Amino acid sequence: MMIADLIDGDDFRQRLVALGVRIPDGACPETCARMARLMHEQVGIEGLAVLVAELEAQREVMLPSVRLALEQNLRPAVEERERH
Repeated sequence: MMIADLIDGDDFRQRLVALGVRIPDGACPETCARMARLMHEQVGIEGLAVLVAELEAQREVMLPSVRLALEQNLRPAVEERERH
């Protein structure tokens, strides 16, 4: 039997912090995504599009709160930036 690690709020936050987003400890997935979106809209975040694609490929092991934050904040931010 294979046991998969779930992508939870802490993992989501750590991945964004690794890209240079300053997020307070204990921030919920929605806050993490909103802060990353704001930074991406202002100055861009190199690697964010890749991270979003990687996370979307792992939707089946993602907590619903992380999935929602990704769908509502980060995917639209990446798509908007790619259009310009």
